[in-house]
Amino acid sequence: MNSLNLEKFIRDVPDFPKPGIVFKDITPLLRDPKAFAVAVDKMVEPLQDKKIDIVIGIESRGFIFGAPIAQKLRAGFAPARKLKKLPWQTIRATYELEYGTDAIEMHRDAIQRGQKALIVDDLLATGGTMRACCELVEKLGGDLVACTLLIELASLKGREKLGNRTAYSVLQYS
Repeated sequence: MNSLNLEKFIRDVPDFPKPGIVFKDITPLLRDPKAFAVAVDKMVEPLQDKKIDIVIGIESRGFIFGAPIAQKLRAGFAPARKLKKLPWQTIRATYELEYGTDAIEMHRDAIQRGQKALIVDDLLATGGTMRACCELVEKLGGDLVACTLLIELASLKGREKLGNRTAYSVLQYS
């Protein structure tokens, strides 16, 4: 089953969300139980021996992959959310967008100092959101082991924003 070609489950949607962008739609993959299971397995594969304590899923598709990954790794799960979506005390990290800035937040108690953390998202594009999440994990005292992603858009050089942090991606597009 791990030899399943996941690329055939990724749909290109031209000109979404704006002209010139080719959106990588993962909903066909999510709809297929075998493809979804293989994707999760492949995202976990390089982390089996890392003893992860907490998985952080970035809103919103990072939640979809983060929860089953946390279960497979026998780890807890914590969400990184858009502003003002979490009900308790939060910390915030901002990141640059094409025009302006945005931010993500986590609960102040999402990670205990020294916990081995994994960040999960569906896609790495320009890297701003992922870098901001890395900063939150580090600010909370977590030991960031790696980031794992289904898709990486290599031509956008998002990995560069992560510095020397470890990132794994299952599918790479140029």
